[in-house]
Amino acid sequence: MITAIGFVLALLLAVWSVKRCAAYEGPLTAAVFGLWVLFFWQAGVTVFEVPRVLLPSPWSIVLSMTEHAPTLGRDFVQTVLKAVLVGWLVGSAAGFAVGVAIDRLPFLQRGLLPVASLTSTIPLVAVAPIMVMWFGFEWPSKAAVVVLMTFFPMLVATLAGLQAAGKLERELMHSYAASYLQTLFDLRLPCAVPFIVGALKVNATLALIGAIVAEFFGSPTVGLGFRISTEAAKMNMSLVWGAIVVAAVTGSLAYTLLVQLERRWAFWHPSVRSK
Repeated sequence: MITAIGFVLALLLAVWSVKRCAAYEGPLTAAVFGLWVLFFWQAGVTVFEVPRVLLPSPWSIVLSMTEHAPTLGRDFVQTVLKAVLVGWLVGSAAGFAVGVAIDRLPFLQRGLLPVASLTSTIPLVAVAPIMVMWFGFEWPSKAAVVVLMTFFPMLVATLAGLQAAGKLERELMHSYAASYLQTLFDLRLPCAVPFIVGALKVNATLALIGAIVAEFFGSPTVGLGFRISTEAAKMNMSLVWGAIVVAAVTGSLAYTLLVQLERRWAFWHPSVRSK
């Protein structure tokens, strides 16, 4: 009875504090909300004696991450700094280049666009083992999977962004006898920046998911995906959740960085000014 009353009082306090923080701009509301989630998680697991195999407490996850910090550091380097970063850069750059080529040579749209669309429909669980057979068990096979996952979103975003420039603006550039490259760099690419950055944000998440899942199908004895699969088989769920936390924090930081870059690069765009 006392425990139930305590939970209700804590819940009311949580709602009140989040509402008060919502009146202020900045990340304070998200931070307070996250702390309350961790509090109820820790309290619920402790009070109801939830088995660690089903759901470890936040404190046990922190202890496991501290104990295995060198291991998680090597996993981070293997998965994020090698497979994810390389695949994200190559896939996004290839999608952007093909998008510009299709815009410049419209007849390519009839040939390349269907093929590019086909790459987005290939199941990840089907292509990952093939890439492992082609490129081996090291990080290049995971980077290849990431390239396939990030290519099409960037291609579509680039084409949509290049078409976002107004007809009057393009006719004005034409009246000034501007070349295609001048129109591209002075008008169309600036209009496409919000679309391109949006695709980069989507690709950052897709790249992380793709690399981790690809490691389930064959990898050296290192990597976040390898760590999740092997420790789950050992029922060491605290370390599994620790690897998940590393991946989640990495994705959140990457998204936040790209949002800041968007505000710097496209500060003039209405979609950015309204934020």
